[in-house]
Amino acid sequence: MFNNFTDSFFNKVESKTKIGKSTIIDLASKLQKSDLKNEEALRDVIKELSAMTGKDVSKEREDKIVEAVMNDKIPKDIEKMI
Repeated sequence: MFNNFTDSFFNKVESKTKIGKSTIIDLASKLQKSDLKNEEALRDVIKELSAMTGKDVSKEREDKIVEAVMNDKIPKDIEKMI
C-alpha cells in the first residue's frame, strides 16, 4: 500500500503532525476499510485525526472537508499536499 511513499514523505508528515510512520500506516489501513462516502464514518475519521494531531477542527471546517470528500474534490497527489 505504501510502496510508492518514501521515508522522506513520512518524515515530512511526522514533522508537521507529530504522528509516526506506524500510526500513519495503521490509520491508512483503517481508512481503506471505512466507507468514506458514509458521512458519519467520515466525521469520525476527521475527529480521530483532530485528536491525533492535537488540532481543533471547527464545525465549519469539518463540513467543508466532508463536502469535499463526498464530492470527490480531494487532490489525488498526497505528496503535493504536504
